[in-house]
Amino acid sequence: MHKTPDDKPIYRLLTGKDDRAFCERVSEALAQGWRLYGSPSLAWDEEGGHMKAAQAVVWGEADVVK
Repeated sequence: MHKTPDDKPIYRLLTGKDDRAFCERVSEALAQGWRLYGSPSLAWDEEGGHMKAAQAVVWGEADVVK
C-alpha cells in the first residue's frame, strides 16, 4: 500500500456543494499529490436548491486501472 497524507485510502471521492470551497478542496488535494480519476459529476440537490459536485482522486503513486 502506498503512503498517503493522513493515512487516507489511495482512492477518495470528494463531494460537496458546487462552489469555490469545493474547487479549493480539489485544488488542495492536487497540490498534495493526488490526481484526478475520471470526470467530475454534478447533480441537482432538490432539498438544498443547489448543484452538488463529486470528483474522484487517487494517490499520485498508486497504480489504478480504469
